[in-house]
Amino acid sequence: RRRVHLQQGADFYASLRTSAALEKAEVAVVVLDVTESISVQDLNIIDLVLESGRALVLAFNKWDRLNDTDMDNADRRRYLEREIEQDLAHVTWAPRVNLSARTGRHLDKLVPALETALKSWDQRIPTGKFNAFLAELVAEHPHPLRGGKQPRILFGTQASTRPPTFVLFTTGFLDPGYRRFIQRRLRELFGFEGTPIVTNMRVREKRQR
Repeated sequence: RRRVHLQQGADFYASLRTSAALEKAEVAVVVLDVTESISVQDLNIIDLVLESGRALVLAFNKWDRLNDTDMDNADRRRYLEREIEQDLAHVTWAPRVNLSARTGRHLDKLVPALETALKSWDQRIPTGKFNAFLAELVAEHPHPLRGGKQPRILFGTQASTRPPTFVLFTTGFLDPGYRRFIQRRLRELFGFEGTPIVTNMRVREKRQR
């Protein structure tokens, strides 16, 4: 992503406005126009939401236009699904609402999506339950060896909510891919639909004799 100070004109001011709005928000609804390709600016706004740690709902507007029998619209729908798979793969956990502001189609589904995201944003897992989850996960899928050594997770705790933030106490640095794996399993077991998850590490140093 281009740095904010390198962005020109409208992009720069849009970023400032988005950042200011996110500071006051608990959940962000990012509205995407399905008749247009997902743009760099759309992705920039989603990145700003993730950086701010806010809950997220994706609203795909003008969905009624894709139901037309026009062949161009059928093609657009096919390309849209491909774009979503490629460009939005990092936010598959965000609730999706396909709506039409013009006709009012599915606008009633927006509030339940917001409520789901906010509930997840506030969700807390008890320490005992979280450590039982970690023990089972590590037993099934231990961390791969790194330089002949295998980092171990000693225990973990949820430090905070808004967004859910977990601290893992380990004997070594955990690979980013393994941390993403832990996050995926957390979502599979506990939901967390609509909220980013933060996993931090505290590496326990060996005691000097």
